[in-house]
Amino acid sequence: MRNQVQLIAYADRFGGTIDGVHRLLDEKFSGAFGGVHVLPFYSPYDGADAGFDPIDHTSVDPRLGSWTDIKALAATYDVMADLIVNHVSSQSPQFQDVVAKGRDSAYAPMFLTMSSVFPDGATEADLTAIYRPRPGLPFSAMRLGGELRYVWTTFTPQQIDIDITSDAGRDYLHQILDAVADAGVGFVRLDAVGYAVKTPGTSCFMTPETFDFIAAFTQRARERGVEVLVEVHSYFRDQVAIAEKVDYVYDFALPPLLLYAFSSGDGQPLAAWLRDRPTNAVTVLDTHDGIGIIDAGPRRGEKPGDPIRPGLLTEEQVDALVAGIHERTGGSSQAASGATASNLDLYQINSTYYDALGRDDAAYLAARAIQFFAPGIPQVYYVGALAGGNDSELLARTNVGRDINRHYYDDAEIDAALDRPVVQALLQLCRLRNSIGAFDAADLQVTLAGTVLTLHRGGAQGPRACLTVDLADGSASMDWTDTVGVTGRLEDLRQLLD
Repeated sequence: MRNQVQLIAYADRFGGTIDGVHRLLDEKFSGAFGGVHVLPFYSPYDGADAGFDPIDHTSVDPRLGSWTDIKALAATYDVMADLIVNHVSSQSPQFQDVVAKGRDSAYAPMFLTMSSVFPDGATEADLTAIYRPRPGLPFSAMRLGGELRYVWTTFTPQQIDIDITSDAGRDYLHQILDAVADAGVGFVRLDAVGYAVKTPGTSCFMTPETFDFIAAFTQRARERGVEVLVEVHSYFRDQVAIAEKVDYVYDFALPPLLLYAFSSGDGQPLAAWLRDRPTNAVTVLDTHDGIGIIDAGPRRGEKPGDPIRPGLLTEEQVDALVAGIHERTGGSSQAASGATASNLDLYQINSTYYDALGRDDAAYLAARAIQFFAPGIPQVYYVGALAGGNDSELLARTNVGRDINRHYYDDAEIDAALDRPVVQALLQLCRLRNSIGAFDAADLQVTLAGTVLTLHRGGAQGPRACLTVDLADGSASMDWTDTVGVTGRLEDLRQLLD
């Protein structure tokens, strides 16, 4: 995977088709992105969870294009695709066969029920120990072959959990891996992998068995020339542990720490994380999901009386962070988060990152610059690439909290956004990040003096780059020297807005 900024986008919401995304990258965003994570393009892309509930995970939805379009895109750009390992649509032919035939279906072992995980029954302690992304138990009552069963549904009743330890489950996942590898996809994101292994008597989330599965699947992917990114929202120490076992892990702690730093002027938690974080990371400020809070906060004990493990932010700092986001968005993020708006993930705040920063152009550019200086592969979500605001109209139509950050852009809106100084400045930063050799090394030196954060990449004898940001007002400067002696300096990133 080349060390350049990547775009994250839904094809139907940004370009209209896979080929449309390709043309945008070639033309209107030329030089800004070296790769693209195309969010689920499988059949159908517009199901119960915006493509994360595929009926056929091995086929491209013809409304978006074909595997030929993916191959064409991969010929020019690094392409990432989602591999949804935890579940499949309730409308999939495999599960529909189980609905019709029950235990007699050849696909029955592929899906999890309460009794397949707890064959001897489950105690109250067993059930309350299960880690959940939403309220209630992870089961839905369904008739399978006329028999009422409790089917394991971590997210929604439309998303049926797979038994990845069964022959049928393994075969299914390997077929998907082969399909994307054959299309030239070089990077897969294991979606919801933290929930993929259910072990009785545990939280069923990021257990030792989960790590074993990730390691085995990663090895199989590498044999096909495919790198693996693990997607887990969890306690920050879990991310550090995961990073030791996989190709890449998301740095989900960075977005809330940056928001806290710019809203409070307190850069200590951010500086501490920048010194300690994994370097084999994909850095993001925004994605198709919300802004993770659990990733920076403390971890409460699973049982009453268990000690609280300290986070990168204290509970009081997390509360101040969340309240500040809601205030800066005029309450729109509050209407889209928590137990409101059909949310699946109660530990995230739904808002565009631009709005979460109060539409402060200087702070937004400085936050992106810090993201680009952190070692790893930076990704920019399509709404963030256009400095988009919260889509409260879409939220009102769908009552899906995450839709507030999933706007449908037509060509005219894209052109209008590209005329905005903040968008032009961000794309210039992307091109600089792609061209400066100092970012090829994993080193990072971090200093903090009062509210002034300074980041150094590279050394005195080779390519180097330096970023200085005043967290109190968002002012930032940047200078660099490249391998061929090219030097540059931006006295203030705000000059890019002129």
